[in-house]
Amino acid sequence: MTEAIDYARVRLAWASFEHAAELAQLHALLFAQPWDAASFRRLLHHPGGAAWLARVGPPPDAAGLILGRIAADEAEILTLGVSPAHRRHGIARRLVAALAGTARKAKAKRLFLEVGQMNAAAVALYAGLGFRQVGRRAGYYEHGPGGEDALVLALTL
Repeated sequence: MTEAIDYARVRLAWASFEHAAELAQLHALLFAQPWDAASFRRLLHHPGGAAWLARVGPPPDAAGLILGRIAADEAEILTLGVSPAHRRHGIARRLVAALAGTARKAKAKRLFLEVGQMNAAAVALYAGLGFRQVGRRAGYYEHGPGGEDALVLALTL
């Protein structure tokens, strides 16, 4: 019998290049075109790279991740995902808040991201967090003929 997960006790951990394999493993469960461990290591070796892992349990299980980049007074979410078994429990909100806090401490003024226009759950999440559309990239995602537009969203920090 497994113990019920107390989502009020989700632990967020700062992720460094040492966590690249774990990040890549989780990313592979979440995305059709996953990033490998070498990609995560490269991004996290960059001075502006910032990542967080969400863990639930016991036993501790990687439930979500966020990876961003901070440069000058801007920050960007590069990838965000939560394991399907742990969605709809506020983990993505907490991950975005953690990255936004990191960006604020680094003196960033705005946090940007791109999201597929058809990803209603993600669009709703970001709108609920205060992100506003500031642009659109036609055919950005290669889903089917013609691709899918990406909405460029920004949050004032």
